Amino acid sequence: MADIKASDVKELREKTGVGMMDAKKALVENNGDMEAAVDWLRTAGLAKAAKKSGRTAAEGLIAIATSGNKGAVVEVNSETDFVARNEKFQEFALKVAEIAINVSDVEALKAADYGNGKSVEDTLTSLIATIGEHMSIRRMDTLEVNNGVVVPYVHSALAENIGKIGVLVAMEADASKDKIADLAKQVAMHAAAARPEFLDKDSVDAEAIEREKAVLTEKHRASGKPEDRLEGIVMGDLNKNFFGQICLLEQPFIMDGKTKVAQVLKDAGEDIKLTGFVRFELGEGIEREEEDFAAEVAKVAHG
Repeated sequence: MADIKASDVKELREKTGVGMMDAKKALVENNGDMEAAVDWLRTAGLAKAAKKSGRTAAEGLIAIATSGNKGAVVEVNSETDFVARNEKFQEFALKVAEIAINVSDVEALKAADYGNGKSVEDTLTSLIATIGEHMSIRRMDTLEVNNGVVVPYVHSALAENIGKIGVLVAMEADASKDKIADLAKQVAMHAAAARPEFLDKDSVDAEAIEREKAVLTEKHRASGKPEDRLEGIVMGDLNKNFFGQICLLEQPFIMDGKTKVAQVLKDAGEDIKLTGFVRFELGEGIEREEEDFAAEVAKVAHG
């Protein structure tokens, strides 16, 4: 049997897009012959995954899983919404979310054992070959509490814990877990709708705050506001129209439209503390390739 080098496995993976174990097996089966290994993978229906890898995968699912005082949310992308409704794809996304609870980042998640003798990444490669679309695990995040709950919420769920918008909320308190779980669920629903970017004022980048203050100062100065009142006007504007829009605790609670989330928590009990949240919306930040219909028809017509 030929000596299979790690560099050869890497090269074959780059050529075909298959997982590490499949690449190594192809080289072993073909005595290290690179071209024969490529053909072997194509025959096995695996190498076609590489042909899909250049396509934009902006559809898919957000999946959430919780276990005890920990939770994870992942985004698994596909090319079309049709695949997001595929039962095998949904099962994969949910299983990946469960695995993500105990790993630190996407790379560790891809390398983790899927439970079938393959890694998550190799299992995904097989799924790509079976379904015939490019897919990817784009991102993940986790939350954990010491004395409290991590509560999931999926907006317009396709099935339990999978959909287009997923939120995790971590809340700590000495109160009963049932009491704070209900409140955490309401806060998670709020986050899904209100799109907060930060938990509180202290979480916002200091440079971003200074830039906003500078803009507001010039804006109010240009409108004729007196210099001795500028600072107070700017801070009021900053709190209402900057922090009040991007910080979860500063936003008006969607349940009544006026009370700040921070006040809602305080009214529910002095010991209740919102320690973190994660909000994933499918495809946010992905640049989608757009091609006009005429160009698409022309491409097909000219083969």
